[in-house]
Amino acid sequence: MWSNRLIGSFVFIALTLPAAATAQDIRAGVRDTKPVVPPQAASPLTPEARADIFMARKMYREAVETYLETKPPNAVVYNKVGIAYHQMSDLDTARKYYERSLKLNSKYAEAINNLGTIHYAKKNYRRAVSTYQRALKISPESASMYSNLGTAYFARKDYKRATESYEKAMSIDPEVFESRGSHGVLLQERSVTERAKFHYYLAKTYAKAGRTELALLYIRKSLEEGFKERKKYMQDSEFETLRSLPEFEDLMKLEPRVL
Repeated sequence: MWSNRLIGSFVFIALTLPAAATAQDIRAGVRDTKPVVPPQAASPLTPEARADIFMARKMYREAVETYLETKPPNAVVYNKVGIAYHQMSDLDTARKYYERSLKLNSKYAEAINNLGTIHYAKKNYRRAVSTYQRALKISPESASMYSNLGTAYFARKDYKRATESYEKAMSIDPEVFESRGSHGVLLQERSVTERAKFHYYLAKTYAKAGRTELALLYIRKSLEEGFKERKKYMQDSEFETLRSLPEFEDLMKLEPRVL
């Protein structure tokens, strides 16, 4: 017969062992077992991280208030505050915060780029071009900045430089015109007045890069938006390889309803 004291000892040992303990561990007095360490509590989110969540939810005013809880605010935070005001269409306040960001870090290319989007929105396209060029001197491998530069040239009807900028942007990031990411720290300008012509130039850029599917997509978009110079698709050398495709032939026969 086991004594009550011995049974009690075994019960105590069994209850305090990890689930993987074996009978041999019990007989050996649970040697080599490691103490269970309770998980550490997660670190609280910083004001900037909480504000980023508000931005993702498009709660821009709440984002501004939370970003400014960062003490002291830094160049990145001021730039993000500018973006939040930009999304609320308060361009003057957005500009003030981009400029505050640049006072803290004059080489912050993203804030310079975003300042260029203010000039673009105010239709000061010449100044937008020079601002994007200034940003690119600091960050020459930014596809989004080259895209913005191209769009500013496009607004000035300088289609040659616009196309060159778009091609450079695509060489850096093939998905630069297709990506739809979060706001982050850099704005990519997507508003143009001549959308039909803009999509013609995107089709041309994709065709030159050999990206047939996207070239056909933007040909269709340009026609749906009322592009009147359909003959360019039959004349421009960039579309030569597409002309033998049934999809291209169908598009040229199509009379799409203008959106």
